[in-house]
Amino acid sequence: MRILIGGGGTGGHIYPALALARYAQAKDSSTEIIFVGSAAGLESKIVPSAGFTLVTIPARGFQRSFKQLGTILKDFFGGLKRSLKLLGDYRPNVVLGTGGYVAAPLVLSAVLKRLPVVIHEQNALPGMSNRYLAPFVSKVCLSFAETAKRMPLFSKVIFTGNPRASEVSVLSREEGCRYFGLDPGQKNILIYGGSRGALKLNQVITAYLKEKLLPEGVNLIYVTGEIYYETVITELGDLPKQVRLYSYLEKMPEALAAADLTVTRSGATTLAELTALGVPALLVPSPNVVNNHQYYNARLLSDAGAAILIEEKNLTHYLLQENINRLFSNPEQLREMSGKSKAMGMPDAAEKLYQCLKEVAS
Repeated sequence: MRILIGGGGTGGHIYPALALARYAQAKDSSTEIIFVGSAAGLESKIVPSAGFTLVTIPARGFQRSFKQLGTILKDFFGGLKRSLKLLGDYRPNVVLGTGGYVAAPLVLSAVLKRLPVVIHEQNALPGMSNRYLAPFVSKVCLSFAETAKRMPLFSKVIFTGNPRASEVSVLSREEGCRYFGLDPGQKNILIYGGSRGALKLNQVITAYLKEKLLPEGVNLIYVTGEIYYETVITELGDLPKQVRLYSYLEKMPEALAAADLTVTRSGATTLAELTALGVPALLVPSPNVVNNHQYYNARLLSDAGAAILIEEKNLTHYLLQENINRLFSNPEQLREMSGKSKAMGMPDAAEKLYQCLKEVAS
């Protein structure tokens, strides 16, 4: 089977695609996969380093302003032209779009050529491109069952979960602790702001650590994001032994496996990882995303009792301290949150999406 995968811009669109690609090749070593992305997105680094071929096309995110409309349209039609040629050259059995502005011209090109096309929608609130294209593709695979209510009429939806869940669900807490050299008898917090980091989160965590609010006997794995690392390390100076500071972490599944509690954003891939392992979370949705979709993602977990939602405008280091101390002093609540989180997980998501692709391709 030849699969063309389009998506990128952020890790949330790339990591599920990579998880699916690795799973597909593990199931059938003859599977051929080519990724389509933009030269400016994170995929330009992440996909080649994962060992897959990446072909770039012109693509630019939609700006809510008419100032760059000409450039956006030029890139879109350039991406459409490049995608049509790529589809003719590569002749895929199926095209998979995982979201982001770069997926739109590829998916539309495949629809125009009447090729089998699958869209994977990661978020509770579907993106604009996926909403417009959903009625015309072969299948729309969803990370959250609730998303089906927000898809257009005539969309052929199927609930598969997010394939990234399958990669983290196999790890144990002991394996995670061993990788980071942590005592399994102690509690561990993981704090990270998504694939690019988060300014407000870093400001709050820096204040939290400077005030020495981290409880004794609790370890912290703290990932700042590459652009914030130097500022944070300069601000904090010498770190206590219980803090492990990183700019970026390739071994995020191990960190999640080791964590008894996370403080993070609520991107769809992050939530797939958390629920696959049943990790309780304090979720701080990014207010800087289209249609505030991270808030709706977080609401699904908070309404189920699997997480606590804190809006960024309300987040302070004292509020963080209050929540962390309350949860660690109430192990029964942590266990409840963990169980409810795991009940939402889809550890077989990669298999479900893979079977959907096979069915559509045939």
